[in-house]
Amino acid sequence: MIRLLTIELQKLICNKTSKVLIFISFVLPLCVIVLSAIKINFFGFFTLELGELGIYNFPLVWHVTTYFSALFKFFFAIVVVSMIGNEYSNKTLKQNLIDGLSKKEFILSKFYTIIFFSLISTIIILFISLILGYIYSSYNELGIVFREVEFVLAYFIKLIGFFSFCLFLGVLAKRSAFALAFLFIDFLFEWIVYGLISWKSDNHFAEKIQNFFPLKSMSNLIKQPFQRIAMSKFPDNKTLDYDYSVHFQDYIIVIVWVIFFIYLAYVLLKKRDL
Repeated sequence: MIRLLTIELQKLICNKTSKVLIFISFVLPLCVIVLSAIKINFFGFFTLELGELGIYNFPLVWHVTTYFSALFKFFFAIVVVSMIGNEYSNKTLKQNLIDGLSKKEFILSKFYTIIFFSLISTIIILFISLILGYIYSSYNELGIVFREVEFVLAYFIKLIGFFSFCLFLGVLAKRSAFALAFLFIDFLFEWIVYGLISWKSDNHFAEKIQNFFPLKSMSNLIKQPFQRIAMSKFPDNKTLDYDYSVHFQDYIIVIVWVIFFIYLAYVLLKKRDL
């Protein structure tokens, strides 16, 4: 595992574009979260400090930071599809196989890299959430502090799921641009199917079916927190109630997709004549 991961990291280090995108994918969400906690004066008209709005209170902070950080996953998705695209365009895949690397090890090296960077990103978000929470939250009891820390695990699984999907699309398409195009097509496809089922049946049934689709299942791991923030400000408004918690079945669905995508990527590569 360490050998395969080292091989892949060396390739990324030698690629300037990958280094820039990796830096952006880690630093940008960090900057946005930190800047949002700073008091901003809008030309003297009003002052905005999101931290004072209660969004960084425990346990809400886990939900907010993981949701917004996950929005920046697209930058590393470009790195993932580029890892595959560059192997084909530079013909390094064929050379690696000649040098003794099996096709299984090739796919695993990419997957280990995905896990590695997802883990680093998760650890960063864990510490940032703790710091912001302790700065702004009026609660410091451990029971409250770690009440919804499962959002961090959901964030980790969500990253692995999304990047595994990108890995599969990269192997399928061989080109980064085509892989990203397929990603967008799948997004449209999921909503078109949802619309057709809603039209023929009802929204509730359509939503149940859609929850098993790749991108939607990953989205379900961390639902939008805006409605929850509004709930905290207007607790008497029952129309704002919604289920924002992370459910065990959401983990299972995404993990099954991860296994499916990695296996399918391996099967495609195994059958492909290089």
